[in-house]
Amino acid sequence: MQIENAVGLVTGGASGLGGGTARMLTERGGRVGILDLPSSAGEEFADALGENAIFVPCDVSDEAGVEKAVATVAEHFGRIDVCVNAAGISPAARVLSRKGDLHPLDVFKKTLDINLAGAFDVLRRAVAVMARNEPGEHGERGLIVNVASAAALEGQVGQAAYSASKGGLVSLTLPLARDLAIWGIRVMTVCPGIMDTGMLAGADDKRREALLDLHVFPKRLGTPADFAQLVRSFMENELINGEVVRLDAATRL
Repeated sequence: MQIENAVGLVTGGASGLGGGTARMLTERGGRVGILDLPSSAGEEFADALGENAIFVPCDVSDEAGVEKAVATVAEHFGRIDVCVNAAGISPAARVLSRKGDLHPLDVFKKTLDINLAGAFDVLRRAVAVMARNEPGEHGERGLIVNVASAAALEGQVGQAAYSASKGGLVSLTLPLARDLAIWGIRVMTVCPGIMDTGMLAGADDKRREALLDLHVFPKRLGTPADFAQLVRSFMENELINGEVVRLDAATRL
């Protein structure tokens, strides 16, 4: 898949990994629909990227809102070639706290609703648009990239909800690739490790150094640009399909 003139739909696209992907697409001649919460800086970010980017307010846990947002991107650009699901939340709670408090069930359900069901809703609507694309030389019509986490494989204390939601995305990878093969649509999942995004915004220098030390090599935090470069590789190499890729400097939590 050529990036030039390709249309991307990126959830969580106003910042972090999604923002890095949106920037990469526009810088390389592509176009992008940025889906993020109305409270995000999506409008300003899209304006900064230029005429090849639009912002569409969307809560991925709102089914009607997702339907409208995906349709808006498809109508504006005439197609969708790649869908990157980067929207997500990461609440922390023990199943039973030291004080004896139970993990709030509503928090668990909300995490699954946004991180897993929301991603699935977005991608199912995106592939319905991709299926109308004229196939490429080898029949390719589109690409889905889901953002999981190293926590999907090695969840830590307090990550029951988060790990379950991201583990679901990992488990979906191969079934989705097989399911969508008839349409020429590939599916990939990325498990980022410790990334320098908004989730680390409140971490002090001591905490950041401790996290950095977990990296085997290189000894630096991952960046949105690192993630975007991986998405670019997925787009350009059509033989990559149905796989889960760690982006974590060999970190094992």
